[in-house]
Amino acid sequence: MTGEATTAVIGVAGMAALIRVLTARGRTVIGPTVRGGAIVLDELTDGDELPYGRGVELEAGHYRVRPRADGAAFAHSAGPQSWKTFLHPQREREWSADRGPDGTWSVTEDDTPPPAYAFLGVRPCDLRAIAVQDRVLGGGPHSDSRYRARRERVFLVAVECTEPGATCFCTSMGTGPAVDGGYDLALTEVIDEAGHRFWARAGSDEGASVLAELPQLPADATLPAVAHEKVAAAADRMGRTMPEVDLRELMRETLDADRWNDVAARCLTCGNCTMACPTCFCTSAEDVTDLTGEHAERWRRWESCFDLEFSHLPSGPVRESGRSRYRQWATHKLGTWFDQFGSSGCVGCGRCIVWCPVGIDITEEAHALNAERAAGEGTA
Repeated sequence: MTGEATTAVIGVAGMAALIRVLTARGRTVIGPTVRGGAIVLDELTDGDELPYGRGVELEAGHYRVRPRADGAAFAHSAGPQSWKTFLHPQREREWSADRGPDGTWSVTEDDTPPPAYAFLGVRPCDLRAIAVQDRVLGGGPHSDSRYRARRERVFLVAVECTEPGATCFCTSMGTGPAVDGGYDLALTEVIDEAGHRFWARAGSDEGASVLAELPQLPADATLPAVAHEKVAAAADRMGRTMPEVDLRELMRETLDADRWNDVAARCLTCGNCTMACPTCFCTSAEDVTDLTGEHAERWRRWESCFDLEFSHLPSGPVRESGRSRYRQWATHKLGTWFDQFGSSGCVGCGRCIVWCPVGIDITEEAHALNAERAAGEGTA
């Protein structure tokens, strides 16, 4: 860290200046804004585009944007998108091929330089999700060079959570509501009798440099304590919990539980949970040609383990039933992800609960599996 100030107090004008400063540095600023009845992630060019005075009402299979009297910008829970949309795009071209006059083919890799993004408003759970995808896609012997190129150019502005939603359970997963590193700037929004302001901390040299360019309010020695209190209070107001057991062990010991039949009777195998999840990473390749047969392209797109073709072999799909596909998703997310990547694949954001069209709740399923296991042990 440089000798520049690493903490400051900024106001609403400072937030607008932050977007201008990041844009002037050649970054495309992505942050929350209201579009089409939801708080989504989109390019921001002005501070007025932030969702000031907007919150959300969440439940299983239910999402509504609601007005807020306090004018807060970040008092809303995770929306339908995650930052995966920008770091691991839903669809991208890998190469194109053209046939020349002599009949030979020339193949050109799509190596378009990625944008230099600045992500504004990254929640602690999503910050952890980015770290999970860093391990999955950016580490190991078969890392994704495209992901690494995008990730290396990202400036992260994290925002601590002071108002969790009804489907949030980050405390159960150890991923929030406070940030614990991995950011360039961290903000905590505070609105009280002293006004609307943000406690800002730099987590990198570039973060400190950006912070130094922002208009700052007078130092407030009480603000850090107030911010900590608001974040701590949020931890006590989580809308959901996971059972306080070893989830990896729970998944391993309940593979034959009757509960899987119950959830399979409700699951549409639509894959919404995998699309909304900030850590699901599976992809498939598809080749397309033009009508002349002179041009071909290969595209990579998101895939879901709920797709019947996902595990297709010459003899047929490996996981033919909805029961087996939901069980694969849940046991991988909460259990075998540890074996592959050393952590859980769930960060407690609750998106899979909200965006499930029939309201299936992964925390409810985990509690039910734990109860069935305990009942079995009691009758043994």
